[in-house]
This record gives sequence, C-alpha cells and structure tokens, in this order.
Amino acid sequence: MPGRLQATFANLLQAIPQAAHEVYGDRLVSLAVFGSVGRGTPRFDSDIDLLVVAAGLPRGRLARVREFSAVEARLEPALKKAAAAGVSTVVAPVFKTPEEVVAGSLLFLDMVEDARLLYDRDGFLAGYLARLRKRLKDLGARRVRRGGAWYWLLKEDYKPGEVFEI
Repeated sequence: MPGRLQATFANLLQAIPQAAHEVYGDRLVSLAVFGSVGRGTPRFDSDIDLLVVAAGLPRGRLARVREFSAVEARLEPALKKAAAAGVSTVVAPVFKTPEEVVAGSLLFLDMVEDARLLYDRDGFLAGYLARLRKRLKDLGARRVRRGGAWYWLLKEDYKPGEVFEI
C-alpha cells in the first residue's frame, strides 16, 4: 500500500511543473512541495502543499488563486487518476514573488528541512533556503517536536528583550 501511495503522489508531482510552466511561462521562478508530501510521509488524504514563486504575481491572494486555477485545470486529469487510486488530495498553493521570498516568512523555517524542489530556476529558492539554514545553525536554532506538532527554538540562549534577526 505505501508503495502505491508514494507512486501516486510522485505522478502528481511530475505533472505540476509542466502545468505551472504553461500558465506562468517565464515568470515562474520556483516550485517547492512541503509538508507531509515534501517529507515523503503523505497519507491518502494529504494535501499537496505547494510554494509557487513567480514574478509579477497579481496583488492579493484571491487574484493569485484565480490565476492558479488554470494550473489546477491542467492537473485535473492527474488528480482524477489519483482519486481512482484512492488518493483524495488537492493542491494547496502558497504564492510568493521573488521579492517576498527575500523579505522572509516564518513559512520558510520548516522548508529548510522539508521542502522538495520541483523547479528552481537558477537555484533561487535553493540558495535562499541554504542561507536560512546557515543562519539557523549560527543561531543554534533547532526544531522541536512536542506532542503531534513541531515548533522552532530559534535561539537557545535568548535573553528577554534581546533583538536578533533570522
């Protein structure tokens, strides 16, 4: 069963870059899957958490989702095939421009360990994540599991009132 599950998600992930290229064209900078699918531990009902980095994205989440709907339409045959194999999934995109990536986001903390790059023009996202990974190491940060969730201890020797950058 796990082999079939992995193969089904692998087929879906192979379809994503082409569909995204057809919609975003040369604006597409990076695609990364994260979360359980990125870690390689999906369930039959796991979402495909997808980071889409593209230049010239429209302002506002709803406008970005509308633009992405053309990618979802292109993925529909692969999603139907997955459903026939018993995998009930949807693509859950997060949209960033390259400038928004460079500005940073807490979202990227987990990506330093779990992101799987599907497309990365000129190593843009890989480079950003490598710099973030180094900064976290320099701070002595570590990811801690508590119960069923993860959190980050960003600076073990943090003093109240201390200001530091990630």
